[in-house]
This record gives sequence, C-alpha cells and structure tokens, in this order.
Amino acid sequence: MKIFADRRIKTLFIQILACVGGFTTAAALLLWSIPQDAAGWIWLAALCMTVLILALLLRYFHAEHRTMEQAVQQIEDYLAGSHDARIECDDEGELNRLFHEVNSLAAILNAHAENQQRARQFLKDSISDISHQLKTPLAALSIYNGILQQEQKDPEVVRQFTALSEQELDRIETLVQNLLKVTKLDAGTVLMEKSEQRVAELMQALGQRFSIQAERQGKRLIFSGGEHVVLFCDAHWIGEALSNLIKNALDHTRTGDFIQIEWCTFASVVQIKVRDTGCGIHPEDLPHIFKRFYRSRFSKDTQGAGLGLALTKSIVEAHGGTIEADSQPGHGTVFTMNFLIPTKL
Repeated sequence: MKIFADRRIKTLFIQILACVGGFTTAAALLLWSIPQDAAGWIWLAALCMTVLILALLLRYFHAEHRTMEQAVQQIEDYLAGSHDARIECDDEGELNRLFHEVNSLAAILNAHAENQQRARQFLKDSISDISHQLKTPLAALSIYNGILQQEQKDPEVVRQFTALSEQELDRIETLVQNLLKVTKLDAGTVLMEKSEQRVAELMQALGQRFSIQAERQGKRLIFSGGEHVVLFCDAHWIGEALSNLIKNALDHTRTGDFIQIEWCTFASVVQIKVRDTGCGIHPEDLPHIFKRFYRSRFSKDTQGAGLGLALTKSIVEAHGGTIEADSQPGHGTVFTMNFLIPTKL
C-alpha cells in the first residue's frame, strides 16, 4: 500500500503493532496467572499502552512538522534569490515525492532563467555588433556628404563620391536584409515552400547570376554534377545559401583562381560542395566562421559584416541539412553541405 511507502510511517506502524502485541500478551499472562485481580492490571497495562502510542504519534508528527518547516525554509530561500536551495528528499513516500517534484520545478526554473540570461546577453552583443557594423558606413556617408557639399561645382568629385555613397548604402541595405533573414529563420516565421528541385537547374540560375562578376574579376565558375540529381528544398532559400558561399568565394580569391560548385547523390544524401582556390581560412578561425559577426584577425576583408555564413548555416539547418568547412591557408576552402533524401523521393 502507498500509505506504508514512507519509512517513518512504516516504523510508526510497526511500533504501534508492537505495543498492541505487548498489551495482548501481558493481558493473557495476567488472566492466566492471577485471574481474580487481572482486571485492574489489565486497565493499567492499557493505560500504559495508550500513553506509549500517543508518545509515538507525537514524536512522528513532530518529525513531520520539522521536515515541513525545513522544506518551507528552503522554498523561502529560493524565492529570496538563493537558486541553489533544495529540499532534502532522499527518503521514500508521498511527501518526499512532492519534495522531489518541487526540486525538479526549481531546476526547470533555473534552466529557463539561464536561457533568458543567455538570450539577453546575445541580444546585447548583437546590438553592439550591429551598431559597430553600421557605424563605419554611416561615418563614411557623413564624410562623403560633407565633401559633396563643398565640391558641388566639380562634376567629377560629385560623381566619384556619389558612387562611394551608393556603395555604403548598399552595404547598409545588405546588412539590414541579412539581419532580417537570420532573425526570421531563428524565430521560425519563415515558411519553407519545399518541392522537388533539380539541382542542375538551380546551378544554372546561379551561373547566370554570377558569371558576369566572375568574368570581370578574371575568375572561373565551374559547375559539375548529375543532371537528374533532385533536392527537396525551397529553391529561393537554397539559392540564397549557395549565393552567399559563391560571393564569399569570389571575395577571397585572386585573378586566375576558380570556384567549383559540384553536386552528387549517395544512397540517402544529396551533397553539394563549393570549392575555391583562394587564400583559405586560418585554422584558428575555422571553428568560428559560422558565428554571427565573427571577424578574423587574420582576414583582410574590411567590408564584410560576418553574417553571410551564419545565414547560410541557418538556411541549411532549416532544410534538415548540415554544413562544414575544410580549409588550408593559401590552398583554398571547401564548403560541404549534406541533405538527407526524404523517403518519398
């Protein structure tokens, strides 16, 4: 029975049974040995048994009261801010089960508080990073605007600094757009419209988009893969992820280098690789390149905001995929994406 699961109740019950058993034995002996005077002695024995049982009950309830007081004190300490406060519940029984649930609730509340603290710290850091990223183009725009006001009569100066201003505005717009995309993906508000897409067709669209830029920079884009490889994805978002990788590769390669995008399928995985022969990534940076706003002390790129790879990773993971990077300084970089093939495909 559950009522006897508590060790203290079980002990009390045994003690009461022992008292009753002792009284019964004493009464039987008295009736056998002195039947004529047994009634008085039996009443005395009953009185002693009653006093003893009451003493046992008093001790039990006193112990229970002390346990409850200790539990209340621990709860008050927790509410006062001592988040390490816990109720001892090493014994068995319903009361200890209740204490265990209270401790579990306290642990859950602590975990939520820690998550909120991390979220607040992340928000604080993100705002600081965004402010830092916006500060540079805004300062440049302020300088350009001052020069334009002073040199209004010189068309060449106006043309030059108007073009520079446009670049800085594009930089701000890219930063804001990427922030919005990452935030939407994190919040789960993006509805992925997935369907079967031929990877070759996705790559053809990317080739048309970046071919002119690559040609102007004297770089080669190479696409290689099966014509019938199919990926179950949102074409727009996967295109966004691949675009970020190709733009990243173009920014970190030299004239004469090439960027190769290759794809293939295995038994249960579609794999896409973006390989370049650029400057590579320093080993110290590899574990951090997918973090938002991460800027390497070894990188010569002063324009990037550090959001492109973070956005790519979020998009890939939203498709149930994984992405990893392998690189050696001076020998290029390879980004590998793996997507599980749904059983319906």
